[in-house]
Amino acid sequence: MEKMRADARRNRAKVLAAAEEAFALDGLAVPLDDIARLAGVGAGTVYRHFPSKEALFQAVVLERIQQFAEEARALATAEDPGAVFVDYFVRVIKQASLNRAICDALAESGEHALKAGAGDEFRAALAELLARAQAAGAVRPDIDGDDLRALIVGCLAVERYAPGSAHLVRVVIDGLRASDRAASAAATTP
Repeated sequence: MEKMRADARRNRAKVLAAAEEAFALDGLAVPLDDIARLAGVGAGTVYRHFPSKEALFQAVVLERIQQFAEEARALATAEDPGAVFVDYFVRVIKQASLNRAICDALAESGEHALKAGAGDEFRAALAELLARAQAAGAVRPDIDGDDLRALIVGCLAVERYAPGSAHLVRVVIDGLRASDRAASAAATTP
């Protein structure tokens, strides 16, 4: 593959940053010409790097989902797996809820960036944090990665349609917590 010139790399980065901002506000409804204007480049530059709005959307979402996965992997060895899991869960919801494109991608089953492999990385890293929190007795044992994804999507819907309803996300988190009996059993299991 041919190496990209420095100015082309800068333009691509400007387009991605502008697209992330525009998609965060308007989702896929934003015209590519508006993204080009926001990036300070011509429409031809946008099309040279991204042949369609869908390709640009996928690139933006892929980058963000990869950042979520990297953050989760970095937390996989942190102390207090229960607190780390809850903090990360809340942070993903808060960050994703501010970006309509990320909400749309996480809600779509198998579409957009999730189709590109980043979703698998995110789910695997999240499942590891979940497993550690469950092993520590902090999270109920009957939740799996698919359940967790559904809960994230539900919390994103709450944040999107009832902004400022943090108490509803806390209700979900309380539901994820292991009962005292389950926590005691997990703590005594070698």
